[in-house]
Amino acid sequence: MKGLATVALLGMMLAPALTAAVAQDAPRVHIQVQGSTTVGPIADAFKEAIERQDRNVSITVNKTGSGDGAAALTDSRCDIATMSRFMHEKEFKDAVAKGVLPVAHAVAMDGVCVILNPANTVTGLTIEQLRDIYAGRITHWSQVGGPNLAIVPISRDTSSGTYETFHELVMNRQKMAQNVEYVSSNPQAKARVETTSGAVAYVGLGFVDAKVRALQVNGVTPTRKTIASGTYPVSRPLFMFTNGYPTLGSPLHRFCTFHLTEAGQDIIEDKGFVPLTDY
Repeated sequence: MKGLATVALLGMMLAPALTAAVAQDAPRVHIQVQGSTTVGPIADAFKEAIERQDRNVSITVNKTGSGDGAAALTDSRCDIATMSRFMHEKEFKDAVAKGVLPVAHAVAMDGVCVILNPANTVTGLTIEQLRDIYAGRITHWSQVGGPNLAIVPISRDTSSGTYETFHELVMNRQKMAQNVEYVSSNPQAKARVETTSGAVAYVGLGFVDAKVRALQVNGVTPTRKTIASGTYPVSRPLFMFTNGYPTLGSPLHRFCTFHLTEAGQDIIEDKGFVPLTDY
């Protein structure tokens, strides 16, 4: 009996070390995430949370635009494509032709917010006025009740999901004027507005802070409540796309469904977006 007790005690002493050794020897899983700069802050925070939970998982997040995310998934250059719009029919067909079956995971709601420099006194615009500004038909703020100041319209580049949303919901797919300046990310658009008194741009809700001012659109202020209810006219879901549905319980599955956890919802809210539970 004494010998058995000694063996049991030794086993208890060695158990933590053996567990650590097994964990250390477990195969390391790497997840490549690529796409939307809007979804980027959510993906970055999910990465940090999951890597803290599981030391055998490493995640890389590249923020290169929704269109690039779709292309990367199609070419098997990423495991998850983050997109601030739904995948186009052509993108889906191109993926299927290469043996990739895109599956959409809606992770949050967002509003495309029209922002001005705080010095600008204009408080709201209609969809039609915004369209006329970006089409070059309205060129001075005095034409919409503002100061006698030339309008400097800033747009996201055409590969951006944010651009796609604005182009469809605001521009009604009309062509933008030649004087429109294109930038490649939400932070760049916001920075131009911060430093240019006549500038107007559009960004995701999570990028609005005290350094810029979000306009009412059609009389509706972009807030979590108006975006969740759909009353704000430039609202949209944010997505992650995978090749097929991930294996249940796998690191890839945990990443794509992290928005359903309490921690994931807290992250989405903290980043300035709207959890699907509010929708």
